[in-house]
Amino acid sequence: MTEQWIQPSSRLAGLNSAIFTEMNRRKRAVEASGTHVIDLGIGSPDHPPAPFIMDALARAAQNPANYGYPTSEGSLRFRTAAAKWYKHRFNVELDPEHEVLSLMGSQDGLAHLAQGFIDPGDVVLVPDPGYPIYFASVSLAGGEIYPLPLKEENGFLPDYTQIPAEICRRAKLMILNYPNNPIAAVADGEFFAKTVAFARENNIIVAHDQAYSELAFDGYRPPSFLETAGAKEIGVEFNSLSKSFNMAGCRVGYIVGNRDVIRPLAVIKSNIDYGIFLAVQEAAIVAMEHDIEHPGDHGNAARYLERRDTLLDGLAAIGWDIPKPKATMFVWARVPEGWTSETFAFTLLEKTGVVVIPGSAFGEQGEGYVRIALVQPPDVLRDVVQRVKESGILSQ
Repeated sequence: MTEQWIQPSSRLAGLNSAIFTEMNRRKRAVEASGTHVIDLGIGSPDHPPAPFIMDALARAAQNPANYGYPTSEGSLRFRTAAAKWYKHRFNVELDPEHEVLSLMGSQDGLAHLAQGFIDPGDVVLVPDPGYPIYFASVSLAGGEIYPLPLKEENGFLPDYTQIPAEICRRAKLMILNYPNNPIAAVADGEFFAKTVAFARENNIIVAHDQAYSELAFDGYRPPSFLETAGAKEIGVEFNSLSKSFNMAGCRVGYIVGNRDVIRPLAVIKSNIDYGIFLAVQEAAIVAMEHDIEHPGDHGNAARYLERRDTLLDGLAAIGWDIPKPKATMFVWARVPEGWTSETFAFTLLEKTGVVVIPGSAFGEQGEGYVRIALVQPPDVLRDVVQRVKESGILSQ
C-alpha cells in the first residue's frame, strides 16, 4: 500500500508559511556555522509580565476551584474587567454580557471570525501587507480575498474609492489593523469615520485588530475604532494582553463591539474549545485593573521607544534611513536599492547573523521592505548596527 491516498485538504493551499519556514531553515544553517544569530524576526515579547501579574497567576493556579472547565465566552469577571478597561482607555461603553467575548489571544478570534459569516464566493477585504492570519482565516472559511493595497504614498491607509463596485457589492467583511503589523502605520479618527461611512454604504462588517494599542510613542495615543460614531453598529475590535502586558504565552485576549457580530463567533468557539484557564483570566483581570489605577505602569512603551531610537538612529548613522514609527514593536524598513525583500533578508542573515522578515511574506505590497521586530535590548541592537556596518551590505 502506498501513502498517496493520504492527502491534506485543499484549503491548506491558502495557508502560506513558506517564507517563515525558509527563514528558520537558513537561521539554523547560520547557527550551525558557529555564528551567534540575533533574531529580530518574530514579534514575541522578551520580557515577562510585571511581578504582580505573575504573583496573581501563581495564586490563582493554587486555587483548586480554577481547574474545572471554564466557559468559552470567558468569566463574567473577566468580561467586566475588559469592559471597564475599554471605558477607562477609550470611553467606549460595552455590555459585558453581550459585547465582550474572551479569546485565546486575539489570533484565536481572527482565525475563526470569518467562519461565522463567509460562504464560498463571499469576498473579504484584507489589508496588503497584512498579518498572515487575515489571509489564512478567509481561506479556511472558503471565502475570496480582495487585497486592500496599503501604499506608502497613502500613509499606508486603504483607498476605498479604488475598490470596484462589484467587489463592494459582494464583500461581507473587512479586516483592518491600526497600529499595524507589519508596517507599524497608524490611523486617526478621520480615517475611521470614512471607514464607518464606507461600511454602512456597502453593508460590510468591520473587524479591527488593535493588538498594539498600548505600544505608542512620541505622545501618540492610538484611538479605538469603536470610538467612532456608528462604529459599534457595523463592527468589532480585537485586543490582547500579549503585547501590552507581556502575556503572550498566556493566550488571553478578547473581542468587543457589535453583539450580532460577536454571537456567531461565540457559537463557533463553544463548539471547538472550553475557554481560557481561569487562573490566566484572573491574572488578566489584575493586569487590567492595575492599568486603570496606574496607567502605563508596565513601562512597555518606554522600553520599545528606547529600542526604536537605538536601532534607527544607529542605522541612520551608517546610511540606512528608516522612518520612526509612532507605535507597535516593529520597524517597516525599505530595503536598499537593487535588492528584493527576500534576497536582502537572506543576505543580511548570511553576512551578519541578523534575522528580519521579508516584507513579501505579508503580501504583494510588502515587496521592497523588511519587518524588523524590536525584541532585543539596546545593547544587542547596537551590535546589530555594528554588524550591518561591517558587512558592507548597504553599499552593495
